[in-house]
Amino acid sequence: MKIIYVIIILISVNACKQTSKQKTMTPENQIQGNIITLMKKEIDISTCKVLYDEEITTKSLASDWVQKQSEWTIEEGWLTGRNRGNWPGMAILKKDFPGNVMVEFEARTVLPCTHDINFMWNGSWNDSLDQRDIAYVAGLQGWWTGKVGIEKSPKYEFMCGTPLLDFEPGKTYKILGGSIEGHCFIFADGKLLMEAMDPQPIDHQKNTKVGFEAYTSHIQIKKVRILQINWKEKIRKYEPEF
Repeated sequence: MKIIYVIIILISVNACKQTSKQKTMTPENQIQGNIITLMKKEIDISTCKVLYDEEITTKSLASDWVQKQSEWTIEEGWLTGRNRGNWPGMAILKKDFPGNVMVEFEARTVLPCTHDINFMWNGSWNDSLDQRDIAYVAGLQGWWTGKVGIEKSPKYEFMCGTPLLDFEPGKTYKILGGSIEGHCFIFADGKLLMEAMDPQPIDHQKNTKVGFEAYTSHIQIKKVRILQINWKEKIRKYEPEF
């Protein structure tokens, strides 16, 4: 009987924890229908112009993308990146995507790989140094200790991260991220994971590349869409609770 009582107590405690989490989760920190709510901004995805929405094939990978410091192939419909080095190994679209843009895609690590699903926008590549130049980079399970992060290369003076995502290696995530005049954000499975304001935004008319990055990782990408962000200011205020 004591064992049964202990089990009941543990189940009750766990249920209380889950209920508490659900109560503290603000709905606006999730994508609601087509609406993304950020700090003082609102995006209606349905009004955003689609700039790219194509199946990536072996043929299009060869003609429309460039590969940098890594190996990228198409495997069962997935854009698959392999890079054993401690540097950004990238697949970058040749087409330019200027302005405020966001990137939407599905992605997973390929086991036994457990980390670093990263992507770039408002980006550039330094051919003389053969390395990524000015760009925003965001990703899941990176930054060496399993963080969701956003950074600006190549100086990395703007960098932020959080370890709060309970990442599952091998799981497919639907990821969406981008920026509005330096206001960067990243979602996974419809939930806002992080937003941050760069005080010195990238010139998105000069730095216009979008790409994906494997950093000492083996990852797969599919269902890529790139959208021009259509947004409006959202005035916020609290209503008194007492």
